[in-house]
Amino acid sequence: MKGFRHKQSLGQNFIADQALLNRLLDHTAINEDSAVLEIGAGRGDFSLAIAGRCKRLVTIEIDARLEPVLAARFKPYPNIRLVMGDVMELNLARLMGTDTEFHVAANLPYYLTTPILNLLLRLPVMITSVNIMVQREAAQRILAQPGTPEYGPLAILTAYWGEAREAVRVPARMFTPPPKVDSSFLVINRHTAKPGEPLDEALFHRLVAAAFVMRRKTLVNNLIAGFALSREQALACLASAGLPAQVRGEALTLKEFIGISNQLKVYIPEA
Repeated sequence: MKGFRHKQSLGQNFIADQALLNRLLDHTAINEDSAVLEIGAGRGDFSLAIAGRCKRLVTIEIDARLEPVLAARFKPYPNIRLVMGDVMELNLARLMGTDTEFHVAANLPYYLTTPILNLLLRLPVMITSVNIMVQREAAQRILAQPGTPEYGPLAILTAYWGEAREAVRVPARMFTPPPKVDSSFLVINRHTAKPGEPLDEALFHRLVAAAFVMRRKTLVNNLIAGFALSREQALACLASAGLPAQVRGEALTLKEFIGISNQLKVYIPEA
């Protein structure tokens, strides 16, 4: 695209190497029967690689300057639908259908990784996998394990929703323009059966968020601040979940968070 000026504000770092794009797709479950939602069509290279493998592709692009370029590139592909807009504002359930299974693919800007994943992994739609390119720092936060500095709400939400792995590490030089850091292509396949079942899913998500508001504080202090519990109630909640009084949120597994949220339901039944 001669003369095109990439917008740093939109995190526009594109990949044109078709061999690499096909290598990424080889790691996904996308096939000829698949419906796919792509977030960020960019210049359309990844879109065309996906369209060559799937039954239906809906691709979203926010940059109006790219619409004529994409319309021209997609014209020979009847299985591609281009939607101009902001993924954070579009009704994805209406766009894809609430009773249709589909995969998500995206090359995500760093600043939007957390908001978009929070959106996708909580939507009441039938997403079967999320396949995303993210900067290495974001990948580390998504894949983090308990007890590590990167561990937090994003890792817990991801683990609750599905099984995530780093499929391909992509050097910065493969992008145009090159970002300052390398990236990772992650494949997150939705659990066929959840690793645990909170009594109140909204309460579970509130608990996870509250546990890291004051990261260096014990979970007791975060429970007191986040749920207006007395110290006695917070301690009793942890004891009922079989956890010590001095435990911190960063040390807890997904199943332990679910256990605490189920005990917490006793103290705030109206939640």
